[in-house]
Amino acid sequence: MKGIALFTILFFFTGCEPWVDIFEDDISEEVIMFESFEINETVVPNFDSLKVVTWNIRNGLARFPWVFESCGDSVISDRASIERNLIKIAEKLDDMNADIVLLQEIDFLSKRSAYINQVQFLLDNTNLNFGAYASMYKIDFAPSDGLGMVDGGNAVLSKYKLEDAQRIPLALRTDQGSLEQYFYLRRNILKVKIPELSQNGKDFYAVNIHATAFATDDTKQKHIDKYIEILNEINSSGDLFVSGGDLNSVPPGSEIDFCEADRCEGEICDGDYKNNSAYHGTYFGHFEGEPDLLVPFYNSYNAAIDLSEANLPTHFTHAPSTSFEKDSVKFDRKLDYLFTNSDWHNGQTHQESWLLSDHTAVSAIFKSIVE
Repeated sequence: MKGIALFTILFFFTGCEPWVDIFEDDISEEVIMFESFEINETVVPNFDSLKVVTWNIRNGLARFPWVFESCGDSVISDRASIERNLIKIAEKLDDMNADIVLLQEIDFLSKRSAYINQVQFLLDNTNLNFGAYASMYKIDFAPSDGLGMVDGGNAVLSKYKLEDAQRIPLALRTDQGSLEQYFYLRRNILKVKIPELSQNGKDFYAVNIHATAFATDDTKQKHIDKYIEILNEINSSGDLFVSGGDLNSVPPGSEIDFCEADRCEGEICDGDYKNNSAYHGTYFGHFEGEPDLLVPFYNSYNAAIDLSEANLPTHFTHAPSTSFEKDSVKFDRKLDYLFTNSDWHNGQTHQESWLLSDHTAVSAIFKSIVE
């Protein structure tokens, strides 16, 4: 058995074609661009009603009891269920009249979601016209629980043409062994330019991020640092941005220990934050300064949900199955954000979409301050 295991590992690392894409190519070539089957040529930008949305859509799985989270015991969903979930997500985006959508956990080609190209599906079933996709997990065969082929990541969808798309890699976790790290997520920031929305010589960018969730080292700090670096570069160039995503970080002033709410049956919250996996993704003090990780964003830029309201239950965006099953609590903390170097109005947290993911959408109307 040891010989077979060793052969398998050597095969993974020495085969002519790697099973895992580690994204070493040029960052512009690692983004896949899409168009809707039927482009609406009559769309004209209206800066009085430019709606921006961020949403982690959980690969179209909705409330599926997935084995890798929510204490589930299932791995592969069926095509009919995925299509039904995606249609409801599409309807919700159109109900919000979304102009720009930042999506996290969207599948491009994955066994778990019936191999549906979810970027194309949503473009073809919404009023959105263009898309850009950057994978954060592209593997021919995931050797875990029958997961099989996976290609999932971040996407930007828009009514307006996207250009100069870049997949900006984020640091890998250092709290994993080399083999686990090789088969693990390769997170990224997806940055795109939207020329039709430029104003007074200022370019307009959309920036989407999905930061690490389960790291117990300082990887999240590195992700957030890179994120604000990208936003600062745009701002320093005198250009405009709308940005956000699933930051897997709580607002300043939030509780930081959610182990009791999120733990699975049989898990114990014993205070061993580093080694007890029940705290991985549920505790927000793994490194010095983590509870205040987002302070620089609130200090430098404008948030769709102001900091004075970010810790109110009406603006929580994380929706674990465990908290609902135990205490009928649908949302327990805020992890999803929108920021801009311009301004917002009518920021909303769409908790009515609870059935469609383990996160809920956040939206706001971009308010230009360019004179």
